Amino acid sequence: MIKLEKGDKAPEFTGTDDQGNTVHLKDFKGKKLILFFYPKDNTPGCTAEACNLQENYDYWFEQGYAILGISPDSVESHRKFKEKFSFKYMLIADPEKEIMKAYGAYGPKMMYGKEVTGVLRTTFIIDESGIISHIFKKVDTKNHTEQIIKSLKLN
Repeated sequence: MIKLEKGDKAPEFTGTDDQGNTVHLKDFKGKKLILFFYPKDNTPGCTAEACNLQENYDYWFEQGYAILGISPDSVESHRKFKEKFSFKYMLIADPEKEIMKAYGAYGPKMMYGKEVTGVLRTTFIIDESGIISHIFKKVDTKNHTEQIIKSLKLN
């Protein structure tokens, strides 16, 4: 499994967003990016995390950040999830888990006392030149914005 670290170049990717458009990491060059990987649309933890970022979307926008969520759900699932919660940011479908694997966000984890393979909830902060500046592997889904702000020392 790939293990990215702070200071590494973010792996380039190509994906399909919730509207069926092709999206590349290079589309965000010159912008700061909050790239979050989550297991499944419309589940409690994933919804809490996505909504927390949405509730603070204007703050992130003012700070010069774009937000991008990635899960293995389909384009259609993402479209419905986005519409239901009025997300202003894109959701990328990664049903083959290629982007997740490139970022080390898919692999073995413990669930209910058993080891399973799945999405590892992870957030990457990527700077304007495509370098990973922070990695969150223990995401506080309900307070993710505050967690990021504290780590980035933005307040």
